[in-house]
Amino acid sequence: MKKEEIKEMSTADLQERLAEMEKAYRQLVANHTVSTIDNPAQITKDRKMIARVKTELRARQLAGK
Repeated sequence: MKKEEIKEMSTADLQERLAEMEKAYRQLVANHTVSTIDNPAQITKDRKMIARVKTELRARQLAGK
């Protein structure tokens, strides 16, 4: 998902997507702790994507005030 795609999504969709992404991220980290995963760089990619979504949500929150 690119920055432009994130900006086009509604706030409710972003919140739902964020919850799904955080759940998947926690599962990925747990799996990696138990045994190595095929692509450990995916952890970093997921963490950065979560940060992008949170940044957009916070920007919308500040713009609404």
